[in-house]
Amino acid sequence: MKLRIGYELDYHFPQPTPLILMLNVHFSRVSDLQTPDYIRFSPSVPVSAYRDGFGNWCTRLLAPQGAMRITADAIISDSGLPEAYDRSAGQVPVERLPEEAIVFLLASRFCDSDRLLDLAWQLFGHTQPGAPRVQAICDFVNQRITFNYNDASVTRSASDAYAEGRGVCRDYAHLAIAFCRAMNIPARYCTCYLGDIGTPPPWPPGDFAASFEAYLEGGWQMFDPRNNAPRIGRVLIARGRDAADVAIATTFGPNTLTGFKVWTDEVTEG
Repeated sequence: MKLRIGYELDYHFPQPTPLILMLNVHFSRVSDLQTPDYIRFSPSVPVSAYRDGFGNWCTRLLAPQGAMRITADAIISDSGLPEAYDRSAGQVPVERLPEEAIVFLLASRFCDSDRLLDLAWQLFGHTQPGAPRVQAICDFVNQRITFNYNDASVTRSASDAYAEGRGVCRDYAHLAIAFCRAMNIPARYCTCYLGDIGTPPPWPPGDFAASFEAYLEGGWQMFDPRNNAPRIGRVLIARGRDAADVAIATTFGPNTLTGFKVWTDEVTEG
């Protein structure tokens, strides 16, 4: 199947403001792009780009004073199948983990696994190590947190999400990641496009989605504690330790987001 993916972000800047954007499709999916996901700016401005320490593609610019629109529109191929993971995958002992996975065992700004260590072992110490343990964590988080867009917070940590029992998809991901790390399972935060293909309507407005990958026998596998069910058409944008590493836009000055639209729609081929 083919998906039309893109976004339209409208900002107002009271003064010239530096930005770092993380909006391009992840390099692991670039070969699936049928049309490029170029970022377009109105008004047009000079940009530069670099790859960060996690391999994500980042775009730098200086936004001028006033209104700015940032947009992209692309076509990408997808299997059209619900995503799956190896339910029999075992847990990899810490001493056998590849070096690049070690950083995803450590507590981070929003995934404060050190504060949840004792709780994690109380809740999940009896579960089967590996994929069954990660799924048990997802099941728990899915039930623990109540989703509401109005409960979004840019400062809520995993331990806060556990205590408050509310949040948005990033809070589900942060709490599940923190529990995994507390159980010695490397876990990394993912920002993705994710539409509602295969789910019953009515569908909510489009948005970017947070999920996570856990390192198990056989490699990294995707989990989604917010939806907690196989989904169709997830398109990876960026990976990091937590949401702070993969913000779609990091602004270095005051600004107002005046418009936000995201789409991930199936393309009907005639």
